[in-house]
Amino acid sequence: MLVIAENLNIRNKAYMQAVRSLDTNAIKAMARDLAGRGADLINVMCSSDGVGDEKTLPAVAEAVQQGSGLPLCLDSRNAAALKKALVFCTEPPIINYLSGDEKNSDEILSLVRDSKANLILRALKGTVPATYEAKLLILEELIDRANAADIPNERLFADPSLIHIAEGLGQENLLNSHECIIALNELVDPPINTIVWLSNVSSGLKQSLKPHVNSALLSYLAGAGLDAALLDVTQTETMKTVYMVQAFRDEVIFSPADLS
Repeated sequence: MLVIAENLNIRNKAYMQAVRSLDTNAIKAMARDLAGRGADLINVMCSSDGVGDEKTLPAVAEAVQQGSGLPLCLDSRNAAALKKALVFCTEPPIINYLSGDEKNSDEILSLVRDSKANLILRALKGTVPATYEAKLLILEELIDRANAADIPNERLFADPSLIHIAEGLGQENLLNSHECIIALNELVDPPINTIVWLSNVSSGLKQSLKPHVNSALLSYLAGAGLDAALLDVTQTETMKTVYMVQAFRDEVIFSPADLS
């Protein structure tokens, strides 16, 4: 189970203040803390829509890379910003993400191909699909486009797109996402990686409830064969669940002391 720290996002007020002022020392300290909490990669997000990312994303990516020493997940659909930020990655990053809505998809696919980066493909086209069949159709189209751009499945991460459990179709969406992951593992050849943005499920809930919901969903999706998750690495309960999933998969050597 690959752990991508989602903490450097636009909802993090302290982080966004550091982004706006380009306080690289503060960003390095945040990145260092996330690395110490068990992240395998760190997601770097500077805006919700990519506007202004040409200025901020490269500087922030450099600071996070220096502060953490970990691979990065670059969260932007701004191809110009991604190209500038790639220079500061010590190894090929994950680009987060390409959906069915992107108007510059050819530009992003070319960038991913040439840089040997990995790419998240998100089941999204206008809205999040209501059925797992609809999710699969979007993902299959995106996989075909990525393959046509000479990006192999081993560098692709398929995201079924989670929505909040408290929304009207939230529970149905979680079931569809679970079934989508199973289908991707069974039907796609050569194999593709699967990923979710875990914290989306608990958005809008009380802070005290979020770790319980996130941890339970992670266990549920791990059973379907989930490969990676963007999650809050400061949530102790969620990270303990990650550890147990990794132990059950024989990815780590279990020790009771690791859970204390």
